[in-house]
Amino acid sequence: MAFSGPLPLHRATCLERGYILKDKDTKSTFDCAAFLANVGLGRKIVALQPKETFFSQGDEANTVFYLQTGRAKLTVVSQNGKEATITLLSAGDFVGEESLASIPGPRLATASAVNSCVALKITKDEMARVMHDEPVFADLFLKFMLSRSMRTQADLVDQLFNSSEKRLARILLIMAEFGKLGERETSIPPISQETLAELIGTTRSRVSFFMNRFRTLGYISYNGRIQVNRSLLNVVLLDQLPEHNAQKPLLPVIGTILEPVIPIVKTILKPVIPIVEAVKRRLSTVAED
Repeated sequence: MAFSGPLPLHRATCLERGYILKDKDTKSTFDCAAFLANVGLGRKIVALQPKETFFSQGDEANTVFYLQTGRAKLTVVSQNGKEATITLLSAGDFVGEESLASIPGPRLATASAVNSCVALKITKDEMARVMHDEPVFADLFLKFMLSRSMRTQADLVDQLFNSSEKRLARILLIMAEFGKLGERETSIPPISQETLAELIGTTRSRVSFFMNRFRTLGYISYNGRIQVNRSLLNVVLLDQLPEHNAQKPLLPVIGTILEPVIPIVKTILKPVIPIVEAVKRRLSTVAED
């Protein structure tokens, strides 16, 4: 039967009936930042070099990682061996949260370092304990999961409705952390054009074409690393590109392609032209009458 009256004041009664887990007036002194920065029971700090893996697809899901510094990526491999990058991770992100699912299963993706990374490795049991005992940490993790869900939805909309050039601009802005509070790094970590192509769903040659175009327009610059300029926001927010369509072929190119074809077309249409002219004259005569 559902309880409809005020909550009982006696703690023992509350615990027996399952209304609360802690006293209402108890103030948590738990420090999330300290917990995620230091080693402890069920926690240890790991350092990874570029291309080293946190875990691999198919591994047992029994740990969660908190990325302290560096960048990482999640990739999946299909049954026929094709690999695809599904998302990029930055400092402050959790990875491997699927290990907290009530039904245990293998890892669905591979997490690997893009550049040098430092992460806190937390066991599944310790993660479950701190989320249960410390509401402030559970709140932090819930906010992260909601943010991840919104990012996934935005990625889906991006894939469905935006051009590949606009998708590339968005990925570069995300990697440069535009929109995040505080200081940001405009130079993105080293990343191959193949990886960018996998992220936006196009070919490496198209990515190369777009990157050269962005550099010509002043949206990005190269100085050992790719530096993303604020003007690239115009591509995503205002859809501002010359001619409003970056993928529209230039007219001189079309003329060059059609030049050898035009004489053939004229030859084919030559017998038809007198007929068309006669029909036009006949129609104009009827209109005058």
